[in-house]
Amino acid sequence: MEIFNKKSLKAKKAVALLLFMLYLGAISMLAQETPRTYVAHNTIENIKIDGKMNESSWQKTAWSSNFIDIEGDKKPTYETKFKMLWDDANIYFFVKLKEPHVWATLKQKDTIIFYNNDFEIFFDPDGDTHNYYEFEMNALNTIWDLYLSKPYRNNGYIMDGWDFKGLKSAVQVQGTLNNSTDIDEGWTIEIAIPWSFTTAPGGTTNIPENDFWRMNFSRVNWDFDLKNGRYSRKKDPSGKFLPEYNWVWSPQGVINMHEPEHWGYVYFDKNSMGATTDFTVPEDEHIKWYLYELYRNQINKNSTEDGWILKKGILQKESKLILGKSVTAILEKNNFGFDIWIKSPFTNKKLVIHTDGKFETYNDTTN
Repeated sequence: MEIFNKKSLKAKKAVALLLFMLYLGAISMLAQETPRTYVAHNTIENIKIDGKMNESSWQKTAWSSNFIDIEGDKKPTYETKFKMLWDDANIYFFVKLKEPHVWATLKQKDTIIFYNNDFEIFFDPDGDTHNYYEFEMNALNTIWDLYLSKPYRNNGYIMDGWDFKGLKSAVQVQGTLNNSTDIDEGWTIEIAIPWSFTTAPGGTTNIPENDFWRMNFSRVNWDFDLKNGRYSRKKDPSGKFLPEYNWVWSPQGVINMHEPEHWGYVYFDKNSMGATTDFTVPEDEHIKWYLYELYRNQINKNSTEDGWILKKGILQKESKLILGKSVTAILEKNNFGFDIWIKSPFTNKKLVIHTDGKFETYNDTTN
């Protein structure tokens, strides 16, 4: 295993995070693909975090859809899927990752886990794309957890020392870890995260019973080299690491997990285990997808008026049909930059995205 001291680790992480921010900071010009949904059911069973799916609650609850390539145009090499449960104390995850060579080298908490094959969870409890959380772990059960005030495109700050306090996790390898002489089936992960992590400014202290969160899940996988039986990331002939594979639950449409508006919807259903309750994404969320499409285009332009039509002194787009209703997007410039907003024909609320990308809703009293 590579040995880190505190000074070298800090320098490595600073460089890696800078490169990662530049790499992921590219603005997506694609229209919003329909995010995926998952219904997480409530359980009263005691869940033992051991990496095994022994409890009846796990047996009864449904698997997610299989992961897809992050850009949506290629099928992943190996299958990944998850299950979720919740109770009054924790959110629970069970993850199954198929992989013929299960390997990991990083053992120090809060190191750059995606330099190994890893599994990642992203949480945005209030769905405003700001103040969100990221969790990563490898097959050695080494964890990197962090809090982000804003997406990289909006130049937020990262609290690298932030922790999911009280988190429990376990890994089981269906095969042998770091053994190149055999073929493995894969590895499974089990995680319990206490609800108490959702405190200000990143969320709410309320459990989202019969409500939804914006979430996504990612898997980073690398081609590997073997030297003296030791696994490492594969390099090209020039000595550069080959790019990783990014497989996700809900499509991002761009190689960037840090566009939270693309994430999926997890609905926390209070109904009994095994119920087949469907979750319908609220109408205003469809408008929100369109607003973020306009926003991504807007911040990629030099002129804030480019592509907008001036009608009676108001910058706006031509009306667009969303779920059979006509909506009109308005662009308003202000001292801070701009706002893009639409008055919802479904709820009468004013749906707004600000210059910094934060989404908010307001009760609109105008007629």
